Order: sequence, then C-alpha cells, then structure tokens
Amino acid sequence: MTERATNSEYVQSLERGLAVIKAFGPGHAEMTISEVASATGTTRATARRFLLTLEQLGHVRSEGRKFSLTPHVLGLGYAYLSSLNWWKIAQNAMEDVVQELQESCSASVLDGKDVIYVARVSATRIMSINLSIGTRLPAHVTSLGRVLLSHQPPDVLDKYLAEIEPHKFTERTKTEPDDLREAIETARMKGYALVDQELETGLRSLAVPIYDRNGRILAALNIGTHAARTRLDEMTGRFLPVLHDASRKITAQMPS
Repeated sequence: MTERATNSEYVQSLERGLAVIKAFGPGHAEMTISEVASATGTTRATARRFLLTLEQLGHVRSEGRKFSLTPHVLGLGYAYLSSLNWWKIAQNAMEDVVQELQESCSASVLDGKDVIYVARVSATRIMSINLSIGTRLPAHVTSLGRVLLSHQPPDVLDKYLAEIEPHKFTERTKTEPDDLREAIETARMKGYALVDQELETGLRSLAVPIYDRNGRILAALNIGTHAARTRLDEMTGRFLPVLHDASRKITAQMPS
C-alpha cells in the first residue's frame, strides 16, 4: 500500500517549487517574476524566492528580467526514465515498428487525467501537435489513454469520467461520459484502442497495452498515421499485428 502524506507531513514549499518549474513550457520559455507569480498563483515575493533558489541550484538562469530553465532540469525527468527497466527495451522495439510501418511510434503512461509520453520514435510528422518525451495529452481522447483507462479498476474509471471536462477537439471527439465509457470498454474487450480523428482532424491512432512479466499493465504503445494515407481496416489488419508483436517482445525481454 502506498503511504500518503498527512497534512502535517505535506511540504507545500516543495509543491510550489515544482509548480514554478512546470510553469515554463511551450510559449513560456522565458518568464518574468510577475509572469511566474501569475502562472503559479503566488505572490511576486514568493515567486522571486523560488526562482532565485532554483537559479542557485542550476535549474534556472536569468538574463535581465527574464528567467528560463537550464538543461540541468532534464535530470529530474531522466531520473524517472532511467528507473523504467523496460524503457530501453521498448525503444528498440519501437524502432523496429517504425522501420516496418514507416509511421511514428510512441509509448505513454497514465498520469492523473492525462497520458504522458515516455518514449517516442518519429518517422514523418503527421499532425500539428508537436509530440516529444514529456508531452501530455488528455487521456480520454487518445488511443493510448483509452487503453490505459481500460485497465483501471471500475471505481477509478468512474471517478475519472465524473471529474473530467472533455474538450471537443474536432467534430468527431467523443465528450459524453456514456460514449467515452463505451469506447474504453471496447478497448478492454478487444485489447486495443483505435481513435479516428478525435484529437486532430486527419489523425488516426492505434494503441495496445504493454504488460510486465506478471501480466500487469505498465504502459501503452501506439502508432499514428494520417487518415488520407491509411484506411481503418489497414490499421487493424496490418498495423495491429505489428504493434502486438512489439508489445510481446518488450514483455519477453523484461527482467523477471
């Protein structure tokens, strides 16, 4: 059982420090103290203290009034990736998938209401969203997310569907809880999820689970393609066996 911190053990300053790091991102590579304070919901004085501390630790640099992250912060994410004993194995299998299908392949894990990309091998860019390791996307609208959600206990899935506020990315995006539940249940029964242009017009994606040697789900593996290039029946007929084979290879090479 995971031990949760009580109110007296909860370190709010750590939470705020991490929030400052997470405030930097696409469109916010450089930020002033005021901008960081606004993004994190803190005062300017608090934001300044955290930024100066992070600067002393080497995670942030300053130039004039602007602050930005340094490459040193990558060590935080790499510590997680290096702890995944299947990550390098998956990378090799994904390279084989891309070589055979000539489409980009990704692996993701579930983090709260999102999927987060932990491995990716690119072929050609097929959508305007720039995907890379660390990218977060809403779980309900992705094939990766639906596969991962299909392995959640019923009470966890109920809570997820009750709390999300689905955004309609395209005309095809499923936003009704009953429709999403049906799609997730279909993924559970079939052992894969196929999402057709719900995240972005023209994008089709197919995902399968990755299990450990004990049959527990670790992550999901997917392939993305353009609707104009690949028919739905081709995805299930040609792409799906390749993905299943890659998933099995990853599981087979994991340490016992």
